[in-house]
Amino acid sequence: MVYNLPFMLQPISAGLRNLPESIEEAAYTMGKGRRYTYLRVLLPNIKPSIISGVILTIAHTIGEFGVVLMIGGSIPGETRLASLEVWEKVESLDYAGAHTYSAILFGLAFIVILATHALNHRWNKHLSP
Repeated sequence: MVYNLPFMLQPISAGLRNLPESIEEAAYTMGKGRRYTYLRVLLPNIKPSIISGVILTIAHTIGEFGVVLMIGGSIPGETRLASLEVWEKVESLDYAGAHTYSAILFGLAFIVILATHALNHRWNKHLSP
């Protein structure tokens, strides 16, 4: 979470910056408080940014290796992560197994990024006049 948090916050921050100030001002004019305005007005308007942030974070986490190894470690019978499995396959000179796991990780990351693109295209098409 510590390492991948910026991948989530950056799209959300950009989404909030791109919202017109009039939306927030209208909520305040109608007597709504700060919490209500953020939860019920602003966050629903940046749903595509939130979804993009979640998907980018997942895509980045799929291939994460260094931080996972340092923090979570590779505990036999406890932690079985695909990125660590690739490392273990290479260490045991099982290059075919490492290639298989790598291809699966690549495919998953590609599907996640393709889904992000499709969702963003759908949202942009839905939001444009």
